[in-house]
Amino acid sequence: MSNILSVDCGTTASKISLFNEEGKLLGISTQEYQLITPSSSEVEIEAETLWNAFKAGTGEILAKTKVDPKKIRAVGISAQGETFIPIDKNGETLRNAIVWLDNRAQEESEILDKEFDDEKSFKKTGQVKIVPTWPASKILWLKLHEKKTFERVFKYLLVEDYLIWKMTGEFVSEGSLLCSTCYWDINTKKWWGEMLTFLGVSEDQLPNIRESGEAVGTIKPEVATELGLSSKTIVSTGALDQAAGALGVGNIRPGMFSENTGGALAICVPLKKPIFDPLRRMPIHYFALPNMYMAHTFTTGGMVLRWFRDNFCQQEMYVGARTGIDPYELIDQEVIKVKHGTEGLVMLPHLQGAMAPEIDPRAKGVFYGFTLKHTKAHFARAIMEAIACIVRRNIDVLESLKIKVNEIRVLGGGAKSQVWNQIKADLTKRPVLTTSNAEAACLGAAVLAGKAIGLFKSIEDACDSMVKIEKRFEPNSLNFDVYDRTYERYVELYENLKRMFAKELNKNIV
Repeated sequence: MSNILSVDCGTTASKISLFNEEGKLLGISTQEYQLITPSSSEVEIEAETLWNAFKAGTGEILAKTKVDPKKIRAVGISAQGETFIPIDKNGETLRNAIVWLDNRAQEESEILDKEFDDEKSFKKTGQVKIVPTWPASKILWLKLHEKKTFERVFKYLLVEDYLIWKMTGEFVSEGSLLCSTCYWDINTKKWWGEMLTFLGVSEDQLPNIRESGEAVGTIKPEVATELGLSSKTIVSTGALDQAAGALGVGNIRPGMFSENTGGALAICVPLKKPIFDPLRRMPIHYFALPNMYMAHTFTTGGMVLRWFRDNFCQQEMYVGARTGIDPYELIDQEVIKVKHGTEGLVMLPHLQGAMAPEIDPRAKGVFYGFTLKHTKAHFARAIMEAIACIVRRNIDVLESLKIKVNEIRVLGGGAKSQVWNQIKADLTKRPVLTTSNAEAACLGAAVLAGKAIGLFKSIEDACDSMVKIEKRFEPNSLNFDVYDRTYERYVELYENLKRMFAKELNKNIV
């Protein structure tokens, strides 16, 4: 049986996994690394750190599984978006990679915003606004602040491109990763010439564009030796981490909706064609399937429950440390005892501003309606219901654009909570499905690699074969009325507090 190695190259850690062609996880290694933060707005990492993490993880996988490297037929990649790496003609990195979190290009994004207004940029790239995190803004920053480096750039690479180049020597990228560069046209699937001209970048300085799930080439012999792999192993084009995660839970057809509740909450909805929201609430990305797109956005997620755990659940953390039980499981055991609708307690989970669909950086977190009868468990349940309200509100936006949502597939840490999954099913009135493999992004990368080497005729066939549904949470109609009232109060609470949020910002109250 053939095996596939995949890497999910994240912001502070890479996960390297080995799967067989049936989607069974044979081994996994997590390699953490530190970001470099020269200032509060600057976030960098040495590109070689990412490569060394992949190399170390691959070595650990080989040692753990004792698999014959010759049986690893392909390598697939899931990668963070926007982090870019400039290299020179000799293949040397010219500076640290500028990470997607980096916010230094404030002025540069404003310059681009004036030159290419939001509406024009949205229709070209699918991104609702030009912001400092996009590579276009960062390249302009490089041009204005590190001119000598800018003049020496031979290629601008993203993280996936960099790993492919390190393994094969080929400069290749793909659409799911390129959408948020703001210099790739989502309609033509070609470089946006007008933006490149303004930046002073030529197409020769950028990778060749391919689809996800295509074979790039074999690993160079000297690199194969370095990694402990076979030089016959094929490297496949991969996908943006969230797109790979969607594949990893089988979210590949219109009508499906996946949400990843981790630190943030990421939403992916496959589309047959780009649908541009006239109110610019919902970004559009290219998907990991050829000629398909996805509505994709981030908003507040599991960080709110983690904040609650860290600050108010010392007892659960104490018990968990001594029994080996996850503190979140202990929180779940209390939450399930609380009535649906939390007896009138409603929360706005905007601890770092509101993202989609409100897009209000001034918003704050709020608990409303608590009385003497409310306990700690009520507050925990209110947080879970608030996140479910965010999911429903985004579904409402999608359906206003005539994008149908029939089922929800969940991944990330939040998917482990059965009570939370049931809350989401009841509040959104849609079935919630979990899958058997917790490493969805790694599995999605393996799906793409499996298609690339011909194990499967298509990405759809690969998903149908490798992704296994574990549990289905059906919405309980007995809870619809109480959750409709919860949702109405949630929306009304935010609408009534919007002006207060704005006033507090103007008064510099933080």
